[in-house]
Amino acid sequence: MQAKAMALTHTATVPHLPNPFLHPTAASTNSIPIKSTSISPVPIKPRSKTISAVHSSNSPPSTAATAPPPKSWSLDSWKSKKAFQLPEYPDKTALDSVLKTLESFPPIVFAGEARSLEEKLGQAALGNAFLLQGGDCAESFKEFSANNIRDTFRVLLQMSVVLMFGGQMPIVKVGRMAGQFAKPRSDPFEEKDGVKLPSYRGDNVNGDAFDEKSRIPDPERMIKAYTQSVATLNLLRAFATGGYAAMQRVTQWNLDFTEHSEQGDRYKELAHRVDEALGFMDACGLTADHPVMTTTEFWTSHECLLLPYEQALTREDSTSGLYYDCSAHMLWVGERTRQLDGAHVEFLRGVSNPLGIKVSDKMDPNELVKLIDILNPENKPGRITVFTRMGAENMRVKLPHLIRAVRRAGQIVTWVSDPMHGNTIKAPCGLKTRSFDAIRAEVRAFFDVHDHEGSFPGGVHLEMTGQNVTECVGIEMATGGTESAFPTPTPRSPSSSPFRG
Repeated sequence: MQAKAMALTHTATVPHLPNPFLHPTAASTNSIPIKSTSISPVPIKPRSKTISAVHSSNSPPSTAATAPPPKSWSLDSWKSKKAFQLPEYPDKTALDSVLKTLESFPPIVFAGEARSLEEKLGQAALGNAFLLQGGDCAESFKEFSANNIRDTFRVLLQMSVVLMFGGQMPIVKVGRMAGQFAKPRSDPFEEKDGVKLPSYRGDNVNGDAFDEKSRIPDPERMIKAYTQSVATLNLLRAFATGGYAAMQRVTQWNLDFTEHSEQGDRYKELAHRVDEALGFMDACGLTADHPVMTTTEFWTSHECLLLPYEQALTREDSTSGLYYDCSAHMLWVGERTRQLDGAHVEFLRGVSNPLGIKVSDKMDPNELVKLIDILNPENKPGRITVFTRMGAENMRVKLPHLIRAVRRAGQIVTWVSDPMHGNTIKAPCGLKTRSFDAIRAEVRAFFDVHDHEGSFPGGVHLEMTGQNVTECVGIEMATGGTESAFPTPTPRSPSSSPFRG
């Protein structure tokens, strides 16, 4: 059964607020000049298939299940390409057995849900919606609990209320959840005290303990990842449609550790204003028990990294004849695996899920255009989301050229800021952290560039958690800290972060 719920679309009755991502002292989105030698907007040159969508306010026609299957593609055609970031399983027989079992399992998500998300992302590409995507860097088996899932979901809902109220548009809520296990590695091996072992690649591949047994890739971990993903999504569906996401509840939430904080006070003030708007809507007849006020839509996503697992969960949709990777609604290809002739791009071009592309300051504009053309030859709105992760200064220099190249090609994409990965630093204790000031500066630069280029900022993508952790810090704290303050290998934004309001 598909979990179909009505989106929260009641923001039209509330007063307009400034962009919630901008610093309160910023006069406008142009307050910081873009550092580029040539920034003049480039006119749109439509492709042969006319789509007036790059900067049009009109909704695109529905494209559900209309694109033909890709040519010369099969479920395992990726095996003929060079693959990066894949583990070497020592027991091939055990691997084949696990993959056969996964192929017999039910899909985690359904094709119709993925098509619905694609339509919403198409609206974000046109400036009519905004994507909020967030969750853990990587899910783990040992931290799996209903409370952790609930808290992350709750913070995403709180953030969506802030964005919806301030931005006056629908918020597309997507979690880095229910499948975000695998981790790309810059080095295939890790060395400590003269001992060299395979790198930890995520709980669906091997263990994080630094011993030989834990680091051996174990295919049985894919079965556990599947069952945990199913359980996570089952709980998320219940939260989204069972009354937990009711608007009245969301505005009243406040996590305990923000009760006496500046962020908590700001959230309470905004929640009070939302309550006033809800009271007005109730008086107009849109009461609290209306489905639009008690349910929300929520989708899942993860990086497409462990290709044997992704292939095993790919199904042919009986209504369209298209293939969908049913491990998640949305998938993305990472910075280390987006080679034009690589295995990951080959696999993704054949599945019909909405796709993301992670882009750093190293991305060549022409290469991005080629990659988009491979993954979206029909130029469907909502099919491609480009996640930019560059750091604030690089964003101002590099992003305009990417936007112009995509515009010249007539390609329709959803531009999204990933301000986390371009701002990682090392604290004196040796662990990674990120500065909130740097993160906010990159988000601000993202909005500034799009404002100058006349394109649409389509969303934000955050590594975050509902737990009270100190993994991202203020700039005045970024050079200090102790190991106890950083409980996970990759820093996430806690629920008390400035992004909450």
